[in-house]
Amino acid sequence: MASPVRKDDTRAEMTEARIAALDLPEGGFTAAARRDALARLREMGLPTRRDEYWRFTDPAALNAVDVPGAAVFTDDEPELFGAIGALRIVFVDGVFSSAESDDPALAGVEIQRLAEADEADIHWAKSLYGVLESRGQSPVARPFAALNTAAARDGILIRVTGKVDRPVHVIYRHESDVSDAVLHHCIRVEEGAEFTLIETGPAAARLNSVMEVDVASGGRFHHVRVQGRDHERRAITHVFARVAEGASFKSFTLTFNGQLTRNECVIEIAGDDAVAHVAGAALGDGKTGPFHQDDTVFVTHGAERCESRQVFKKVLKNGAVGVFQGKILVRPGAQKTDGYQISQSLLLDGDSQFLAKPELEIYADDVKCSHGSTTGAIDETALFYLRSRGVPKEDAIAMLVMSFLADAIEEIDDERLAAEIVERLEAWLQRRKG
Repeated sequence: MASPVRKDDTRAEMTEARIAALDLPEGGFTAAARRDALARLREMGLPTRRDEYWRFTDPAALNAVDVPGAAVFTDDEPELFGAIGALRIVFVDGVFSSAESDDPALAGVEIQRLAEADEADIHWAKSLYGVLESRGQSPVARPFAALNTAAARDGILIRVTGKVDRPVHVIYRHESDVSDAVLHHCIRVEEGAEFTLIETGPAAARLNSVMEVDVASGGRFHHVRVQGRDHERRAITHVFARVAEGASFKSFTLTFNGQLTRNECVIEIAGDDAVAHVAGAALGDGKTGPFHQDDTVFVTHGAERCESRQVFKKVLKNGAVGVFQGKILVRPGAQKTDGYQISQSLLLDGDSQFLAKPELEIYADDVKCSHGSTTGAIDETALFYLRSRGVPKEDAIAMLVMSFLADAIEEIDDERLAAEIVERLEAWLQRRKG
């Protein structure tokens, strides 16, 4: 009789099968980081539903060797943020498109492709590539991030040395039903510098992305991301950030559509008087296909007088599923910490579901930390008030949804970007009346 297969053996076999299917890069300044990441991946193994931070989200489609097919979604909407004059960098199914991208020359910014820079043995990104990802593996393992560091062949490397008025807009296009994109970005904001990065588009049938952001003393980093709108796409994204003394990190993500989206954000507040805000809004309609959206956030306070905010809102209908897992960890000595976390869902029917796991872990005694999570339906009193004043029911619901999402959108500092986000939200609600 054959010996029974142990669960750990099954995980190891699954992990080795996934690694064997990868075309792993060799050489260049990332070589050591890639070897370390591969060793980490083998040690931890790919996740399953039995893992604590994956019990709400099934990682099977992300673990699969073969890419689950995702039909390309087309629409006639104008390009998002196309009118603000941002510098455009375009990837098609994870492959850089020089024909569609702008000249990367921009005052106060150095921009290179990882694929080109990695031909050298020495580069400024050597001290960043894989470093924050590695630090972010404790106390919670993040296997897909380790896989990314080991396997990514391209991405962008951005070093910001001044206050840059013109944003950089990374546009992800999806053209193949079976594309499997693995992209790794490194961003260093030097002391006193300021920079805005925008990301839009569905990217691929399956996407694994990592962004490592190091914000030096007094630096400012603004990040706005819009994920969509393919109905069948799947994505796992990671943002690892380190925020130094007096620096600011702010990130906002809007998610439309998609069968599976998991956004992980790991922030290390390393210097006194630093600020870190991460926010998100998700709109899911299961009528067009399965919708499962997961925000998993871990913020570590390791310095004094620092502020963090986590603000997440989800609007769900027709069987859509939303997940929020957020944690604030306050280390010993991180006095005067101000940590705030809120996750809320608006369920537009009885078939949808919101799963939340808010956490606080505090080892300092002079702090102000709070978390809250709520799930509810449309406020019938408010709906009646609007309808009694002649507002049609569906328009009244849209107005209440926009009011519900307002707190998350207010986390966007740039009013131009916020206004376009509002327009797209309103258009999405208009298309799904009733």
